[in-house]
Amino acid sequence: MRNGLTTNRLKPQWYVRRIALPVSILNHPMHTTRILALTVGLSAASAFAQVDMSEAFLPMFQPLPASAPAPDNELTDAKIDLGRMLYYETRISKGGKISCNSCHKLDAYGQDNLPFSPGHDGSLGGRSSPSTYNAAIHIAQFWDGRAPTVEEQAKGPVLNPIEMGMPDADFVVKVLKSMPGYVEAFKAAFPGEADPITYDNFGKAVGAFERKLLTPSQWDTFLKGDKSALTAEEKKGFATFAKTGCVTCHNGAGVGGMMYQKLGLVKPWPDLKDNGRADVTKNDGEKFFFKVPSLRNITETAPYLHDGSVKTLEEMVKMMAEYQLGKQLADDEVTSIVTFLKALKGDIPTDFIKVPKMPESTADTPKA
Repeated sequence: MRNGLTTNRLKPQWYVRRIALPVSILNHPMHTTRILALTVGLSAASAFAQVDMSEAFLPMFQPLPASAPAPDNELTDAKIDLGRMLYYETRISKGGKISCNSCHKLDAYGQDNLPFSPGHDGSLGGRSSPSTYNAAIHIAQFWDGRAPTVEEQAKGPVLNPIEMGMPDADFVVKVLKSMPGYVEAFKAAFPGEADPITYDNFGKAVGAFERKLLTPSQWDTFLKGDKSALTAEEKKGFATFAKTGCVTCHNGAGVGGMMYQKLGLVKPWPDLKDNGRADVTKNDGEKFFFKVPSLRNITETAPYLHDGSVKTLEEMVKMMAEYQLGKQLADDEVTSIVTFLKALKGDIPTDFIKVPKMPESTADTPKA
């Protein structure tokens, strides 16, 4: 007898098909494998020894959508085309050398592979630049979630004194209004508006472009029903990923990006100085909380964490298991998980991200 059940009479497949865990339980920071074990009345080890239960976790994931629409920002071709130009625009930075693409390189999976990105004068920012790919489906933007949408996020770096260094929003508008090409592009993107070149519309245009920056992979094909889309080793890797408990935080269409979690959940993270979300909410209970990063394209976006302090994916997997889940993973388990994570590498939309012909400057175009 174990927990009141006669174990030799259990039929594991029956329990796999009928496990229905509430969302509140699945989001609980307990080890996911232990939650399942309690549900069926077994220890986690014996449960996974009898049957591969990774299939039970698949409903926690969804394929990427074709776009990430917003109720207050219609995705028109004109707006997306304008947003693409603004994403590559350097003239809205002090010195005229920095654009969104400088730190979020679209041909390099939306980031620059640096711990901290240099700004307009070479000074380094305080956090690692996250990828803009798939960001529009996240719960919020920035590591601390201070911007609710990609539209709001787009407006921040331009005015940041370390990043793009523009003096204020009015100056940005003045720069854009000085170029006839932008005047026409804003009119097309925001028809019927008496004064379409505004800083809010700048954010909406960039946001519209970013809402199409999605990178589906073989994982999405698998989730849509083609079980041959993953190799046997990748499926085994997902089982290890699920069994370890990674799915507790890394789930949904983004395989992460949908919740905040404390860094150092079960064991204090070494040398952690960044207060994370607490600096935004002013709530000490959220100290060291950060947005859980998406694991899509994770093999391409080293170094890892908000401070770029972890150099390799293997080390990141080991540390997550130890400090977030209280587990010590064997090397073969780490390798198995990384094998699955490689299946999350998607295709860059090369045609969509081509650098457009930019509007020409005029004698009236101001420089910061």
